[in-house]
Amino acid sequence: MTTTRHWASMGESTFVGGIWLLYWVHRLTGRWFFRLCLAPVVLVHWLTRPTLRHASLQYLRRLHAAHAVFDQPPGWRHGLRHVALFAETMLDKLLAMAGRFPSEQVRRHGRDNVKRAVQSGAGGIIVTAHVGCLELCRTLADSQAQLKLNVLVHTRHAQAFNAVLHRLNPSAAITLIEVTEIGAPTAMLLAEKVAAGEFVAIAGDRVPVLQSKTATVNFLGHPAQFPVGAYVLAALLKCPLYLMGCVHEGRGYGVYFDTLSERVVLPRGQREAALQEHAQHFADALTALLRRSPYDWFNFFPFWDQHSNAE
Repeated sequence: MTTTRHWASMGESTFVGGIWLLYWVHRLTGRWFFRLCLAPVVLVHWLTRPTLRHASLQYLRRLHAAHAVFDQPPGWRHGLRHVALFAETMLDKLLAMAGRFPSEQVRRHGRDNVKRAVQSGAGGIIVTAHVGCLELCRTLADSQAQLKLNVLVHTRHAQAFNAVLHRLNPSAAITLIEVTEIGAPTAMLLAEKVAAGEFVAIAGDRVPVLQSKTATVNFLGHPAQFPVGAYVLAALLKCPLYLMGCVHEGRGYGVYFDTLSERVVLPRGQREAALQEHAQHFADALTALLRRSPYDWFNFFPFWDQHSNAE
């Protein structure tokens, strides 16, 4: 079996100082000058990081092979555009949290689902992915102030980034929770959040940092490891399971919120099959989003080559 580095060991390509610089360049000069400054940075980033370059092209080519989303097989120009969109999306994340992203450029799909979810008072688990500008998902809660989001992140930068978000928008109803695994203490914390009617968002497209179960699913025509922690947690807490995503649409974004399962049940003797079914359902929903906006998936590591430590 080929040994590959875990995505979490590759470090973060951004840091708090860079985040603030990004934000203020746009505030002072506007988007056109921001893009002008960004172009050489993206080019250098693309040329000097072979892992990023190869992972980007692997994803784009597999998406195209499975669903013919481009006019021609992806090449280096598509890869550059992929990285450039990621860089610009980082700016949109900050603008979204600061309440400065134009609301008229956000299309909201599933507002009725959000309303029903909040009014039920049951809380829930939200499965999301590293796509688009998820920070704009808070716009779904514009008329639902009771929607409280707790986002699980596998990074030690969570506290620093939390501080940035708080400075940008002290009233934001989003909390980042740093975890390396969902052990008993974390599970108890999340159970309290859901019992209080809050929502816990978990990325369903990255293998956890420490030992954890995964399921092998078909993703873009190839077997891939997807985590199952969100489904296990939803089953334990007996709460609904939702999908949340945000991808580019036209000159703005489309925000999606939908129900994946009203109740996750893992029957004894069929637990593995049930987990695999839920993971496949999520992978299919993720694929549908990526077909809408192919450049919006931001996992710049050898995704299909990662392995769960639990194996």
